[in-house]
Amino acid sequence: MKIFPAIDIKDKKCVRLVKGDFDNKTEYEISPVDQASKYKDHGFKNLHIVDLDGALTGEIVNLDIIQEIVSKFDIKVEIGGGVRSFESIKKYTDIGVEKVILGSAAIKDKNFLKEACEKFPNKIALALDAKDGYLSLSGWKENSNKLTLDFLKEVNDYGASRLIYTDINRDGTKKSPNFEETVKVAETSNCPVIISGGVSSIDDIKKAKSLKNIEGVIVGKAIYDGDIKLEELEKEIDA
Repeated sequence: MKIFPAIDIKDKKCVRLVKGDFDNKTEYEISPVDQASKYKDHGFKNLHIVDLDGALTGEIVNLDIIQEIVSKFDIKVEIGGGVRSFESIKKYTDIGVEKVILGSAAIKDKNFLKEACEKFPNKIALALDAKDGYLSLSGWKENSNKLTLDFLKEVNDYGASRLIYTDINRDGTKKSPNFEETVKVAETSNCPVIISGGVSSIDDIKKAKSLKNIEGVIVGKAIYDGDIKLEELEKEIDA
């Protein structure tokens, strides 16, 4: 079970949103690089980073911060937020990130996802963010009329190397992930699944470990708010 502590970057700071709402955010004093250093010191080997500025603008905004994190710490980084072109993917792979996350752009244009998986083998993670079973787009500001499982079946053999499933209703709420829906996604998916949204306790991590085709768990707000101690989380690290 891989544990992915989360760093969300907005205006060069670490922030956490509740249910993806930019008007409902908490800013933290620590810089993204210092936060990454803290995770590294605790033995974490993976990191989930979202460029929220990028998610809003559709451009890569914080490449310098990501580059500093990747070059300073021997840690595997998956990065998302506004990645909408092959050029953006290349910028990230060139600086050494492990996976580039495609969300809205992949859902709006399945061919973009397919080509990205072909051009960047083993580098593409597909993010499916769902609300009440339907996919959401553009930083969760836009609802699609696509059912998550239907879309997944359509793109299942395109070659994504990882799937990140987030239940928006749970994200930032610390109310535990939507395990029921996650199990359905993991059963359908050809690639391993990362659970995201609502992780609130070590019990959630332990439950995730018992599920099939789950590669890891993203933990965000519960760390920042002190509900999950890094020392506790360290003990759950496998890879």
